[in-house]
Amino acid sequence: MNTSFANKFGKVVVLMGGISVEREVSLNSGAAVLNALKSRGINAHGVDAQPENIGKLQDQGYDRAFIILHGRWGEDGVVQGALEAIGMPYTGSGVLGCALAMDKVRSKQIWQSVGLPSAEYRVLRSEADLDNLIADIGLPLFMKPACEGSSVGVAKVTEARNLLAAYKKAAKLDDVVLAEKFISGDELTVAILNGEALPIVRMQTENEFYDYQAKYESNQTQYFCPSGLSSKQETEIQEIALKAFKALGCDSWGRVDVMLDENNKPLLLEVNPAPGMTDHSLVPIAAAAKGISFEQLVLTILEASL
Repeated sequence: MNTSFANKFGKVVVLMGGISVEREVSLNSGAAVLNALKSRGINAHGVDAQPENIGKLQDQGYDRAFIILHGRWGEDGVVQGALEAIGMPYTGSGVLGCALAMDKVRSKQIWQSVGLPSAEYRVLRSEADLDNLIADIGLPLFMKPACEGSSVGVAKVTEARNLLAAYKKAAKLDDVVLAEKFISGDELTVAILNGEALPIVRMQTENEFYDYQAKYESNQTQYFCPSGLSSKQETEIQEIALKAFKALGCDSWGRVDVMLDENNKPLLLEVNPAPGMTDHSLVPIAAAAKGISFEQLVLTILEASL
């Protein structure tokens, strides 16, 4: 790579790890990103991001940050706010976009307000809120912590007797729990890169749903890109994903997760403002289908911080 091009980024810190339940995935993503940057001649260094060391980054001579933290404290706007406070440029969405994207309830409320489709849901704040839940949205349903990622704490409930246990599992991770009507169709993801929706990836797992194990541990999960959708439907879903991404104030790069219902209608699940970049990750798969190598993808994300 041209030395002057690499030099314009200065000294880059790749923030990985962190303190969330997605720490191990973030460390794997961070290692891949760091290697890609170094392979292109970037003066990049990995830092296991902890609350006590964010404020020291400027003193250590870093010029900008590549954020590859997943989950709370890194993907929810907190680290972004800390970097804003010290005047350090960073990759990905800003404070507001990250905070809204991390909160599944507020994401849904915003999408509803602008006419974007998502599954029927209820917000649960106590066990008392379970009383009419099945009558309202039926079974099966999904129980999710409102502000976690990577399907952490998510449970599929198929019988009424399992409802309380699923709620307690999610409530251990968040005071607010989202109960969402079960969607029976294909699970899709749309990677966003600098205002463009990349080719859709369709996931297929032998697990009950596309859970943490299917995402990061299983070698049986299948990824289809091309997705197998008609070109008309692929374009429609890409447009919905872009609108959903922008509605939350997100920019630069990220991933929008979508499911198809029994009538093949797309329903939005969530936006990931700093998605995984491991060998199982979906954004690199979508980028490759567009002819973008992993190294090019990482460099493009970094360039947006200039």
